[in-house]
Amino acid sequence: RIYEEGRKSIPEEPYLFETDVEICLIGGSCKSPIERFWNGNNMIYILQKAVSVEESDPMEESKPDDAVCASELLPKERSGPVALSVRRAKQLISLYTMVQNPNMTHLKISELVVLPPLWIRCDGSDPEHTCWLGAEPLKAGNKITGINFCMVTCEGPTADKTCFANLEELKVAHKVKHHSSVVMTKGFAQYELIRAAAIEDTIAESESNIYVDITWNTVDKILETPPLIAAATLNITLESGDPRSPVYQLYRELQFLLALAESLKTGVTEWPEPLESESAVELVQELLTDLKKKLDGYCVSENSNETEKIKCDTAAVDASIKSIFSGRGDLDFAEQLWCKMRSVSSYQELIKCFTLIMKSLEHGEIQPWIHQGSSSLLSKLIQQSYRGKIEVISLSGITPIQMLLEIGLDKMKKDYVSFFIGQELATLTYLDYFVSTSVDLQEQVHRVQKLHHMLEIMVNCMVLLQFKHENLFPLTQICMKYYKENPLNEKHVFQLPIRPALVKKFYQNDHPEIWKVDISSGHGQKEVKTTWQVSTNPPAEHMTSNNTGLFSDSTVNGSGEERMYFITVAKCSQVHFT
Repeated sequence: RIYEEGRKSIPEEPYLFETDVEICLIGGSCKSPIERFWNGNNMIYILQKAVSVEESDPMEESKPDDAVCASELLPKERSGPVALSVRRAKQLISLYTMVQNPNMTHLKISELVVLPPLWIRCDGSDPEHTCWLGAEPLKAGNKITGINFCMVTCEGPTADKTCFANLEELKVAHKVKHHSSVVMTKGFAQYELIRAAAIEDTIAESESNIYVDITWNTVDKILETPPLIAAATLNITLESGDPRSPVYQLYRELQFLLALAESLKTGVTEWPEPLESESAVELVQELLTDLKKKLDGYCVSENSNETEKIKCDTAAVDASIKSIFSGRGDLDFAEQLWCKMRSVSSYQELIKCFTLIMKSLEHGEIQPWIHQGSSSLLSKLIQQSYRGKIEVISLSGITPIQMLLEIGLDKMKKDYVSFFIGQELATLTYLDYFVSTSVDLQEQVHRVQKLHHMLEIMVNCMVLLQFKHENLFPLTQICMKYYKENPLNEKHVFQLPIRPALVKKFYQNDHPEIWKVDISSGHGQKEVKTTWQVSTNPPAEHMTSNNTGLFSDSTVNGSGEERMYFITVAKCSQVHFT
């Protein structure tokens, strides 16, 4: 019944079976909790212990990432999946097998249905410390011919490498178990290249991480370093806002923009901490005075050699990355004004700033230049001032906030466009979606957030991984394609196929986070596999509750201390009905 309902739509909540078991149906598009040990990409059942709200620890914080596929699969009060006893799991595997065995005629099942594979979370209460039991039907067309049983066991954590298996012994054991004469081996290793450490005096850790997955054929020994001919994929998850980022000041500028956008929606403005030490009114007055002097100087002598130099206030960008993300030298008046008014700390101060500007324009005291194509209200007023008369604007309500938001949007869009075009990572046509003014202000702000996230990704790869254009360009295309189709998501994993040589220097002296070898024989449905794996984290979410803090003294960036590993073994066996 669950399978039939799931073919229409994957259920968000698990089903209850016999008061103690939850059945979750996971769709093929969801991340599988057993992906390291099973290659299927269709629907699967995940069975786990049903825990009532009363049984769960009310003091334990919810961990949405511990869910099977999405947090919605489990009740929000739950802290994560809970395992069944190995004995109970074996009973359920037996029931699953019986109802699909055509030889069980006494059950009087009118029509046999080939069910999705079944995986059960186990509590490791047996001598082998089983953490998963699985069963997958073997088919010939639409007819079931047998079951492939899987068993995943786990030991550790330990730093004792004498506990590690010998590859030749693993191969011999596989040959004996499956009566195979020839076996193939395939290796997998995952290395963390950049791990965001917790920021001092803060509670939450950043989820930012850059790691590389490497796969290769023909493994010669346990824990061997992947060969350079291996296939590698870079995985990037990056959260904006790290104070150590070279573009952190630009991030703060964006936060001010977001605060203005939010105030248009709610009517309440939470003024962030000023980016400048001087007040915004003083800074604006200085800018206007400077422009008046230049205008007067121009009127006195047409032969003056002094040319207006536009100073870039985006210089908030860190010195270490100025060569990469240098400030623009073409800031117009509205953009310079934004740089001064980022220090606004109250609505009253905002009114004072715009009052000064409007008076200077009305009296013809300044004739500032602005970029063509700007649609902001202030830009229109400046253009009107060239003709000697400007429209009267009431500086009340949300108008001043919207005016400031508009010039901030214009300025920041040009900053991002300048970076991506300057680094030859995108064309203006390709960026058009992100800087379009044909959508409302809130959507424009949302798209600028996407641009900033992509900037953070590129800058991190340039600075930390020393990526060149040949790698940054395809990564930019991947990011832009994603963000043209999806909302902002800083937890999304962006993946870029690379050559291992590109990042080898970052991992060659380090310990892997995961290293595994698959030993296989047979083909198609007759293929059988043995997997041996070491990992710094447990192989299943339901094993994490008692292991917090195990790796606080683990190796970091190749230091001398030994890494603690969980040792996991996955084995399978096939039973044929005919």
